[in-house]
Amino acid sequence: MSEAVENPTAATPETSRRTLLCGASAVLAVGGAVAVSGCSSSASSSSTGDSSATGAAGGKSTKAAGQPASPVSVGPATDVPVGGGAVYREKKIVVTQPTAGQYKAFSAVCTHAGCVVDKVANGQIQCPCHGSRFAIADGAVQDGPAPSPLPEYKVTVQGGSLEVTPA
Repeated sequence: MSEAVENPTAATPETSRRTLLCGASAVLAVGGAVAVSGCSSSASSSSTGDSSATGAAGGKSTKAAGQPASPVSVGPATDVPVGGGAVYREKKIVVTQPTAGQYKAFSAVCTHAGCVVDKVANGQIQCPCHGSRFAIADGAVQDGPAPSPLPEYKVTVQGGSLEVTPA
């Protein structure tokens, strides 16, 4: 009968800080859903999540495979000033008007840590958490630490009301 001998040169998996924190968070999440930022590898997922899994309001999407999401009415077009914008925090949408009559819509979830942007000022969409700033015309990062632009949504004006279709 042979005995099992430990191989001291065999590779042992290392537990990363991220894996440890995610595991601890899962243990603490008893009794409800808890969102944990940074649990996925930056190489394998985006910080904004899968747009087919959740809708603009943060709930389940009515989007079927290959079908566009349903438009979300966010408010009157008159609420969005020229050269500025409006944040619809509860719907996680920001709408801007870079030039008169040209409306742009973006996810209001910062691509850095998942915070919801809080205002549009000085031609920029601003995140309160770590200071990221995004261009009102295209959602491009103007000041980090955000690694990528805000995802853009389709926006139309219907009877004076802004209708946004998340991608």
